[in-house]
Amino acid sequence: MHSGSGVITVLLVDDQLLVRAGFRLVVDSQPDLTVVGEVGDGRAAVAEAARLRPDVVVMDVRMPVMDGIEATRRITAQPDPPKVVVLTTFDVDEHALAAIRAGASGFLLKDGAPEDMLAALRTVHAGDAVIAPSTTRRLLDTLAPASDPAAVRAVASLTDRERDVLVAMARGRSNAEIGEQLIVSTGTVKTHVGRILAKLGARDRVQAVVAAYEAGLVRPGR
Repeated sequence: MHSGSGVITVLLVDDQLLVRAGFRLVVDSQPDLTVVGEVGDGRAAVAEAARLRPDVVVMDVRMPVMDGIEATRRITAQPDPPKVVVLTTFDVDEHALAAIRAGASGFLLKDGAPEDMLAALRTVHAGDAVIAPSTTRRLLDTLAPASDPAAVRAVASLTDRERDVLVAMARGRSNAEIGEQLIVSTGTVKTHVGRILAKLGARDRVQAVVAAYEAGLVRPGR
């Protein structure tokens, strides 16, 4: 049900009924967002994502039957998949990191502000990823550097300027901020970002930033 009406469709996945009810109230309060379904475990989430074809899936990690990591992996492998935003209870959660590696486009804290959740849904639907908040940076900073030879090879294919752009992306900078830093237009930055995603085989900015960390291009805490 990828919406052509301008309304972003959302599937809620959490084993706690009260959590889902709260999220539904927040999402459905917005004219450009609507909840099209909700389920309580990962296996049901995979089935409903295929049936409902939402734009965005809000995915809990710890659930019965199938956890959110495996469900994320299966959903993002579907044809024309929805974006997945992972829910976590903790500020730095290795399970959320595993879900991002499985294809999620970012994550949210369960106790975060409603406005943050709404902004994240709109951001990932627009094709971007939730990487700027300090919580995401701290999560990515838990990555072991230079852990993936494939990432090292992929990053080695980038030009010097593309590397500069990727490092700035990893610092959570927007396209406009990167343009100011490198003294180029926002359009030029967008072109660089597109080439970076293509060369890295990355779905979005989060995937590209994970590759930068795994290649050792960006070091935790620096």
